[in-house]
Amino acid sequence: MLRCGPPYKVSFSRHSGGLVVNVSWPQEDIKAIKYYSVSYKAPGSLSWSKTVQSQNATRCTVDNLNSSLVYAVQIQCVTSDKCPQCAASEAYTVPSELTTQPVLVTLEETDIVGRKGCRLLSLTWKFPATELHDGYRVTVGKASGEAPRERISTTQPEIRLVLSYSAYHLNISAVNNASTSPAVSRAIPQRGDVPRMGAGMLNVTVHSNTSFTIYWKDNLIKTYVCYSAEWTKDGHAATHMSFYQNKNNYKTVSSLPEPLEPHKRYSIALHTRPDKDTCNMKRVNNSESTYGTTQFYFTQGSPVSAPANISSDNVTLNSVALQWSSIPEEDIRGFLLGYVIYYNEYHHGKSSTERNVTVDPVLNSCELGNLKSGTAYEVQISGFTRAGAGVRSTASLFRTNDQDVSNLRGLITIFVVAAAVLIFGPPIIKRAKVILWPSIPNPGKSDAMQRIEKPCELDLLESIDTLRVEEWDTNSLRLVAKEDATPASTSPSMLSLLRASEDEGDSPEVTRDWIHRDTEDADGDVPPDSTEDTSPDIRWTDTQSSPFAFSSAYTTLDMFQRGTPANTSVTQATESKPEDADPTAGKSGLDYIRQFSTSPITDRKMATLL
Repeated sequence: MLRCGPPYKVSFSRHSGGLVVNVSWPQEDIKAIKYYSVSYKAPGSLSWSKTVQSQNATRCTVDNLNSSLVYAVQIQCVTSDKCPQCAASEAYTVPSELTTQPVLVTLEETDIVGRKGCRLLSLTWKFPATELHDGYRVTVGKASGEAPRERISTTQPEIRLVLSYSAYHLNISAVNNASTSPAVSRAIPQRGDVPRMGAGMLNVTVHSNTSFTIYWKDNLIKTYVCYSAEWTKDGHAATHMSFYQNKNNYKTVSSLPEPLEPHKRYSIALHTRPDKDTCNMKRVNNSESTYGTTQFYFTQGSPVSAPANISSDNVTLNSVALQWSSIPEEDIRGFLLGYVIYYNEYHHGKSSTERNVTVDPVLNSCELGNLKSGTAYEVQISGFTRAGAGVRSTASLFRTNDQDVSNLRGLITIFVVAAAVLIFGPPIIKRAKVILWPSIPNPGKSDAMQRIEKPCELDLLESIDTLRVEEWDTNSLRLVAKEDATPASTSPSMLSLLRASEDEGDSPEVTRDWIHRDTEDADGDVPPDSTEDTSPDIRWTDTQSSPFAFSSAYTTLDMFQRGTPANTSVTQATESKPEDADPTAGKSGLDYIRQFSTSPITDRKMATLL
């Protein structure tokens, strides 16, 4: 009895809720097996679900599956006369369907050091971790459609590609052994803003709408023999052609797939390929370098539109600055060689001599000079190519300034400057003077002098003035002291002064006696009984001949004690008449032992001290 199966190779593909099963049978069973069946069950199910029969011996489709579930699948051939028995296969595990596309995170383009005409593309992406996937598939191909479209498999969500300056299409998908996720796509644009791609490296001569010749400057045939040319017009797919050249530095391309259109700008690039066995690309990644790019027209025409948004600025007596916007590229119909500015004096319909100025095509502004003051001008602008000047713009009017207006503006400017100087000048000058030339303080303007000048303080100074030592003329000074005991370290005369002050205080009698004596001293008369009323404890004191002096403007008790000799004792003074005293000593003697300061002190306070 003949027994068939099981299959030796099985593949699965899940998409949109369906499962496609492809099998391969052993060589001896291929002719005997016509159909097979597929049984499946979800995880946790004890029994197999309904069996699906295939359309032929190799392919079977199962519909209405849950895309997020993992299924177990078993395959068995259908019995026939040639296969009365069929062995069931093992249970295959089919992973869930990938329904989420990767998310592109970064796409960086950098130059490669030491390699011209190539760029390094670094891409990173992310994919939801909840879905089961085995890796990623990156598909890259040229935008011109030139084969091949290279597939690169990777297990990491990143890749680096070395590409030429051509345009490319890029797709990234997550994959497992049963499905492929929706792809994230990205177009890599052509790169032409490179200094090496400048004029002179590549030139094109057009012979007809189906033929042109490419010329390159360098002698590349010593290094390369395989080349590829790509040309395209704006908004259209590129056309490509690979060729072999080992003798000349030019190539004539004829029998173009599509004829060239007049007044349309084409871009062309020449790529070099290192492989010499075939000029067709074997792969896309790291397969070619761009030598140069340039642009050409089959036939050129004059611009069909004019610059717009013409405006005038910085109008003076004899000049004006004009500005305008560029002509749209699709309306130039050739290589723009510049702009022509037409202007003439405007006299309400009367004709005048027209003048013109040519401006470079990269500029969008111009200053017209040598104009008449107070005159209106009419201006128009047009672009021109090799085919000639294009359409002129709508006429615009401007008027130069009058002389009076210019003078008025000058006066206004002078007035504004003068006002600014008057407003802001003095504070600035004063501040600079304070910083650069600081003023020296004037004692006469000090706070103390200002307070002295007040009337009340002047009166106090006058009363003090009468007590100054220089104006006194007294014959004697009597100090009266009542003491019970004299400490060894204290002067007897000093104790007498202190006890008298403590006993009497500020009594009215002392004050009156003080004032009475001051009045008598001022008149220069000494009362006859001045020596009779004294106490037995009397000592003559002459401040001019005193062995101590006070350095400050006032004398404290402590200073007085330290200045008085310790061994001074109180002696009994005998009564003496004024005529017996030495006239010199009497004149130089003082009634008061006290120094004065500029601070006001009343007579009452002085009486208290004494």
